[in-house]
Amino acid sequence: MSFAKRWPPLRSSCANHGVVLGGIETASGLNRVGLIVEAVEKLIADPLRKEFLAHERLVRTLYGAVKPDPAVLEFASRLSCLGIIADEIRLRTNGERPSDISAVLAKVNQLLDDSIAADGFQIRADSEGRPLIDLAKIDFETLSKRFKQSQKKNIDLEQLKAAIRAQLDKLIRINKTRADYRAKFEALIESYNTGSRSIEELFEELVRFSRSLNEEEQRHVREQLTEDELTVFDILTRPGPNLTPEERNEVKKVARILLEKVKGTLVIDWRAKAQARAQVRLTIEDTLDEGLPRAYSPELYHQKCSAVFEHVFESFGRAA
Repeated sequence: MSFAKRWPPLRSSCANHGVVLGGIETASGLNRVGLIVEAVEKLIADPLRKEFLAHERLVRTLYGAVKPDPAVLEFASRLSCLGIIADEIRLRTNGERPSDISAVLAKVNQLLDDSIAADGFQIRADSEGRPLIDLAKIDFETLSKRFKQSQKKNIDLEQLKAAIRAQLDKLIRINKTRADYRAKFEALIESYNTGSRSIEELFEELVRFSRSLNEEEQRHVREQLTEDELTVFDILTRPGPNLTPEERNEVKKVARILLEKVKGTLVIDWRAKAQARAQVRLTIEDTLDEGLPRAYSPELYHQKCSAVFEHVFESFGRAA
């Protein structure tokens, strides 16, 4: 299918959602910026966002395929308009790296940054150059105040959801016992999708949820543990027996000692060597047997030994 044939269906699809691509293409200056902001607001929510971005990628691919043909110049401004909208959506949702349409795109994006991003969000690039909304950098007080009067609530909501997803991925990658946070997040989104919450109610719930994630990220400081030690501590206590403050401190001590001993037993390619694996497991079993308080039953002790070994096996593939 050629670019020329693919364009009309895409234009019609956007028009059905109140986005007139031709109007944006012929507009200029701040008027064009305003129309682009409106288009992003109307197209950014799921599942429409995924559909629109898939169309945009296909059109861009087709455009590239016929680029040597001089006739392609007829569609250059159309692709630029489409690319600006798509890139802004990707930027606001931690999507793939925006495409480089033209030098004009950068200038328009700067105007869009002034119009869209001055709302409590800060967007930066990750190590691979993809846009990233950092949850820890969000000004929640400013965000909540602006949302009440916002004319682009869908953009604000999707940006917050993207920031939360990125933070969840990071936290759970480090410590799998945090998976319940993802379940709670998905439940909140589902409640909105089924009509149980308004967009305003969901946004405020997500703001509160975001604060709890930031607190969770700093919990290792409050517990006076490293992130690695906190992960072992959480494995030993989630789920676990009811512990007194003194017993919790005992488990913290065990987590520190265990991690130090285990790292001392790791050798190169230890996971592929039966004897090395056995030594790691034995170290875990001995350390927990010596250090865990009596609140741990024999059955729970064996469960924790297996859980800790599984964590070490997945997280420490090479000698530490």
